[in-house]
Amino acid sequence: MAESANAVPVRSRSIGDTAVVYASDYLNKLSGERIERECLRQLDAGIRVLVIDFRDTELVNSIGISILLGVIDAAKSTQAQLVFSDVNDHTVQLFEMLGLMRHVALAKNEVEALAALAQFSAMDRLRAIGH
Repeated sequence: MAESANAVPVRSRSIGDTAVVYASDYLNKLSGERIERECLRQLDAGIRVLVIDFRDTELVNSIGISILLGVIDAAKSTQAQLVFSDVNDHTVQLFEMLGLMRHVALAKNEVEALAALAQFSAMDRLRAIGH
């Protein structure tokens, strides 16, 4: 099915081997598919860590959940880490109830996610050189 011409593109940005993808206010079939396409594009480009920022997301429907499960599978298949940031309490409860939180890390916000990932990456580099 073709998207409407006025569909808002998914915002994203890359920082090294990390990509941040910004979810819209309502995660449904159309917005979910756009997020999934962007995540897959980032993974295909070699991204090792995906952060999906839910700061603007107020509601996630069942199809949105299903699409997120597809993103989780895609991240696992490329051995990429997946982090959800800035998720509201209601949505966290939904994700926990449906089991999504077993497969992703949760960060308070994008800044915290990137800081934790930078610290983790630095520790990995030190271990790799024997410190």
